[in-house]
Amino acid sequence: MTFSYIVRRILQTLPVLIGITFIVFLIMHLTPGDPVEIMMGRGSVVTTEQIEQIRHELGLDRPLYIQYFSFLGGVLHGDFGRSILQRAPVMHLIADRLPATFELTIFSIIISLIIAIPVGVISSVKRYSLLDHIGTVSALAGVSMPSFWLGLLLIIVFSVKLKILPVTGRANYGYGLAPITNFLLIDAVITGNWGALGDAIRHLLLPAITLGSYMAALTMRVTRSSMLEVLSRDYIRTALAKGLSHKVVILKHAMRNALVPTVTVVTLNIGILLGGNMIVESVFGWPGLGRLVINAVYTRDYPLVQGVVLIYALTYVVMNFIADLLYAALNPKVRF
Repeated sequence: MTFSYIVRRILQTLPVLIGITFIVFLIMHLTPGDPVEIMMGRGSVVTTEQIEQIRHELGLDRPLYIQYFSFLGGVLHGDFGRSILQRAPVMHLIADRLPATFELTIFSIIISLIIAIPVGVISSVKRYSLLDHIGTVSALAGVSMPSFWLGLLLIIVFSVKLKILPVTGRANYGYGLAPITNFLLIDAVITGNWGALGDAIRHLLLPAITLGSYMAALTMRVTRSSMLEVLSRDYIRTALAKGLSHKVVILKHAMRNALVPTVTVVTLNIGILLGGNMIVESVFGWPGLGRLVINAVYTRDYPLVQGVVLIYALTYVVMNFIADLLYAALNPKVRF
């Protein structure tokens, strides 16, 4: 890993991010609907002059290219503008919701990896066994099921029928957890509020399982396929012939090389999870970026939509870069 490679990757990233902001800006402004009229509400007694004045105050009467370059210039200075509807800085609104989204995403990743990698490895080692068939069918079901349908199914079973897990929100208000980092799990540990910790985990379980099911299924299939390919290599047979135990060969030699494709899937899917959490957050009433951007789209809140999408894109690019770093750590033959 050289400094020139890092600089080159950063320079390659900038046009991608700028292109994303332009596409989102163009699509939002081509979408029918006036944010000022939506903000005023249907049936409101507002004159045309008042509407034009509000549009002028918000800068919506300026040409589109001026609005775009104004937004882009603000981004370069760390200013994403102000929300049209909520009249608050976009960065503040994102910062308030970002911990909830990150907490849900990280918890989903942990659940998916705990399930996917062991099942994928065991399925490859015990090929065509009952466990392999069960894992393959489960992976196929996980890839095929829509997240909103799975979420509703989990709510019906565990919340409505069994009444053991909550339906919506991040935590019950009765625990009085003092916000420090706005990550409820971390705040509960810092303050020693173990009741709030358990309650936060209970609220996380259903949306995390729903969000992480697709990633778990995909990771399991990639891990299994990669392990089967590695186990057929000559150096694996040589290691076994030299007397190394099957366990050592699997864990030390085969898994290290087989996890390289898995790293690609996991890191890139983190960006997908962040972008795909909108439906899950809506189903479970999770107060994260997903619900924020959906409401912003409905109200044509251009700066807020652009700001959230830019955060999604930046996260995806960063995770792609981290995947490259992990390649070198897992496989010394990889050079940049």
